[in-house]
Amino acid sequence: MARPKFAYFDGQIVPIEQATVSVMTHALNYGTAAFGGIRAYWNGDHKQLYIFRPVDHFARLKQSASLLFLPIPQSAKDLRDVLVELLRRENEHSDMYIRPLVYASEEGIGVRLHDVSAALTIWAMPFDRYVSKEEGLALGTVSWRRVDDASIPARGKVAGAYANSALAKSEAVMNGFDEALVLNQDGHVSEASAANFFMLRRGKVITPPVNANILEGITRHTVIHLLRHKLGMEVIERDVDRTEVYLAEEAFLTGTGVQVAAVTSLDRRKIGSGEMGPLVKSLREVFFKVVRGYDPEYHHWTQPVYLTEQVGVK
Repeated sequence: MARPKFAYFDGQIVPIEQATVSVMTHALNYGTAAFGGIRAYWNGDHKQLYIFRPVDHFARLKQSASLLFLPIPQSAKDLRDVLVELLRRENEHSDMYIRPLVYASEEGIGVRLHDVSAALTIWAMPFDRYVSKEEGLALGTVSWRRVDDASIPARGKVAGAYANSALAKSEAVMNGFDEALVLNQDGHVSEASAANFFMLRRGKVITPPVNANILEGITRHTVIHLLRHKLGMEVIERDVDRTEVYLAEEAFLTGTGVQVAAVTSLDRRKIGSGEMGPLVKSLREVFFKVVRGYDPEYHHWTQPVYLTEQVGVK
């Protein structure tokens, strides 16, 4: 896996080797950090790298950080500009994954969120698929329940909460599945280990609501819009039972990492035909056209990185 060459760290872009923290750092010891995941897509025809919805991603990062009392003084647009410069310095002509992280940088002992210093870093690296089987994932329902909003803010990307996601993902993989389906405390479907869940039943697309302890995903929001306005589908947000998924015609996951990935089985039961269905196939075509900058209707969602005189320079 390719490594980043640079990072935004301590208010400036530095070689990645200089972006280091102490083993005494609060966030490392207590999980007191919030992060984001952003993708940038290379368009070979345009000779351009497009960041997908960076302002929306940084706005959510600021919201996640505020849940932990971690201040980010820069605006979402200011952070977008930092990212554009960082990617220009990286000078990659390939799809990229970007990781912004705000963390409690205090050094020492003490479980708390008040009176701790905070810092922000951003790094980016060439990245292709998060899951290898985007055209057909086998899911397994796991015993771990999704973190409840009364315990850890479920709608924030809180670093410490991802121990829950890691436990769920490893249980699923060790049981022979590609990915986990995680239920919430009420026994309803919440999400996958790190992705939102959708299914097609009786001609309607259904997805768990925001109060099912899901992450309010930006890709989720994007896909709901595209389903309604590009594919003419009705999308319903409501509680979903596990056995409903067994009876679905199609199912899929969405997220910055998984993008739009078909789900073709759950708990060794085929979903629909057991192959990627026509709706997911059409949605993937629309989605990738948008994120790679081919659809002019959605250019406001894509931020070009390279200046005209930089295009083609490697």
